[in-house]
Amino acid sequence: MPKSPTALLHRAKERTSASLFVPATIALSCTALFIVLTGQYTDLDLYLADLYYDPVRQLFPWDRSWFGRDFMHGYLKNVIVWSGFLLIAAALADLARPWRRLSPLRRLQLRFLALAATLEPLLVRSLKQASNLHCPFAIDRYGGSEPLLRLLDAVPAGWHPGHCFPAGHASAGMWLSALAILWLPRQPRRALAAFAGGLAIGLTMGWVQQMRGMHFLSHTLATAWISSALLLAMLALFRKPLQAAAGQSNAATRAAGATSAPVAGELAGSRR
Repeated sequence: MPKSPTALLHRAKERTSASLFVPATIALSCTALFIVLTGQYTDLDLYLADLYYDPVRQLFPWDRSWFGRDFMHGYLKNVIVWSGFLLIAAALADLARPWRRLSPLRRLQLRFLALAATLEPLLVRSLKQASNLHCPFAIDRYGGSEPLLRLLDAVPAGWHPGHCFPAGHASAGMWLSALAILWLPRQPRRALAAFAGGLAIGLTMGWVQQMRGMHFLSHTLATAWISSALLLAMLALFRKPLQAAAGQSNAATRAAGATSAPVAGELAGSRR
C-alpha cells in the first residue's frame, strides 16, 4: 500500500534532520583539535594577552574599566543569568501544572531551554573547579606568581590549582545558543542563525574577560566547544520527541482549521 504524501514528507524531514548530526560531529572534532593544538603548541594565547597588558603599571587596564568590570561582568551577566532562572522557573511551573495554551512543541522547547540553562553553566563550572590552569593575571608573565601551564603539560609536584579553565563567565552567555530550539525542527536555517547569535554573545563576553586578564583565548574557545557539544547531545536526545510534538501541533492546527471552515461558510451564507 503506497504511503501518503504527508508520511513521505515526514520521513524525508527525519532523514534530513538525522544527517545534520554528521557534519556537526565532524566540525566539533576539528575544532577540538584546533583548540588543543593552538593552546598547547602556539603562543596565540600569550600574544593576545600581551595586547591588553600594561607592563609599566603591571596590570590589565580593562579590568578597572566600567565597561569590563561593571557592565559586561555585572549588568549583562546578571540579565542573562536571571533570564535563565525565569526559564527554569517557567518550566517547573508548567511541569507542576501544565499550561493549557502551551502546545506540545512549545512545552518541549521550554523544557529544552531550561535544561540547557541549567546544564551548560553547571558543566563548565565543574570542569573549571577541577582545572589546574591559572588565569593570566596569576601568571608571572603578567605580574602574578605562577608559571604558565598549558593544557597538556605535566602538572609539577606541589602545584597550586588555578581553577581557570574553561572560561566560566562566557558560559553565562553561551547557553543562549540553545534558543535555536525555538525554530526546530521546522526552520533549521533560522535555528542555525540563532545558535550562531547565542554563541557570539558568549564569545564576546569571553573576549572582554581576556581583555581584563581573566582568561586566555583557549579558555573561551573551550567553553564554546563544550556548549556546542552539549547542545548537539541534547538535540540528539530530543530529536524524535521534537518531531512527534511538531506533528501533534500540525495536526491540531489542521483540525482547528477544518473546524473553523464550516463556521466561516455559515457566517458568509448568513450575510447574503
